[in-house]
Amino acid sequence: MKHRFDLKVYYEDTDMAGIVYYANYLKFIERARSTWVGELGIDQLALQASGVVFAVRDISAQYLVPARMGDSLQVQSRVIDTTAARWVLEQFVERDGVVLFQSVVTIVALGDNGSPRRLPVELR
Repeated sequence: MKHRFDLKVYYEDTDMAGIVYYANYLKFIERARSTWVGELGIDQLALQASGVVFAVRDISAQYLVPARMGDSLQVQSRVIDTTAARWVLEQFVERDGVVLFQSVVTIVALGDNGSPRRLPVELR
């Protein structure tokens, strides 16, 4: 299962050197995941109201090439493993087919008290 999310880099995304601030890549991949989950038919607000939320359990990230203000970027996401309790994704941020940032992210579902929950069937 794969997903593509397009975005543009704005001034607010950059640092004093004019390149994308490193933490903003995490925001970019989060937006891509949230969009994908919505496109799969999962209403995260309804899920939260029922006492279940998603959380990042683990992430590894590599910053390879800087992005700059005005760049058009694509976040490519693909599932590399899934169980009843976790969703592991590989996510890349690219510009014109060149990988700028790559990550592996493990997502879990948690209940109100922080206890593990099963992922929605749409993700499994």
